[in-house]
Amino acid sequence: MSDTFSKIYIHIVFGVKFRQPLIKSDWESELHKYITGLINNKGQKLIALNGVDNHIHILIRMRPNCCLSDLVREIKKSSTNWINERKLTLTKFAWQEGFGAFSCNYHSVDKVTQYIKNQKTHHKKNNFEKEYRTLLDENGIEYKEEYLF
Repeated sequence: MSDTFSKIYIHIVFGVKFRQPLIKSDWESELHKYITGLINNKGQKLIALNGVDNHIHILIRMRPNCCLSDLVREIKKSSTNWINERKLTLTKFAWQEGFGAFSCNYHSVDKVTQYIKNQKTHHKKNNFEKEYRTLLDENGIEYKEEYLF
């Protein structure tokens, strides 16, 4: 084969440190635009991005030469600096350590996109901890409760 062909979709989830409700609706869309720019500048394709006050979901189409950990580290580091430089929170903002990453096949992209777009409605009924455990369980990821949050 003389070329590389791929469609790698990854659903990324990470939360605010200690799951504090620090992301405010009056600047949330600007944060999303900033993160969109970071993803695009790294050569990845953003499919969906949304969240609530204590966590965020991102669906990307990832190029095969991308290191996912490096990408997420850059998103978290740069967006943390962006938030703190603008003093958008009363306390110092930080994301939690680690992240969730779930593969998504081509046929479920629309479903995952809708799930991400409906985060605000979804979280009227479910909290982040329950949602995250469900994502881990549905993807067959084993975890130890003491290291989860």
